[in-house]
Amino acid sequence: MATQRFRVRGLGAVAAAAAAGMAAGALVTMAAQRHALETLRVRLEHLERTAHSQQHTNLANQQRLHWELLSKAIDDPELAEVLDLFEAPVSTKQRRQYLYANALYTNALFYYRIGNISREEFFGYVRGILQNPVVREYWYATRHQRATIADGSDEAELGRMVDELLTQLEESDADEWWVVGEPPSS
Repeated sequence: MATQRFRVRGLGAVAAAAAAGMAAGALVTMAAQRHALETLRVRLEHLERTAHSQQHTNLANQQRLHWELLSKAIDDPELAEVLDLFEAPVSTKQRRQYLYANALYTNALFYYRIGNISREEFFGYVRGILQNPVVREYWYATRHQRATIADGSDEAELGRMVDELLTQLEESDADEWWVVGEPPSS
């Protein structure tokens, strides 16, 4: 009988040792997995920052190219004719003004896209430039071009916001133009 108890106790000790070994192995495995997940998280964050930085670089390059093309067209009436996509015929002077208005607007759009200004600041800036009749004429003359921009894009949403703001500005009889329109909420 004593031998049987010893065997039972011996088996119990072996089972306890095996369970402790399995638990220790599980803890080591979990620690290794946690370390691997943390390494992956850090790497993913780095890749996201790199991608975001690359997107800003690409936007900056596109903005610079856009300005170079517009500058050439503003300086050369023959080149400006290539960009004459307005709804109604315009004079050389108007075309140059419209191209400059386009540069002002796209610069603000770029600043918004890279996060240098908020949506509210974009709204305020546009509300200011819409006080100029040439900018308003430009906006109306390019309405059909904006209609081709894909819905859901920043550019389409901001364009609709500017359309609504322009309507509100023209319907307002307030002398205080800077309070017209409801700035977007973040």
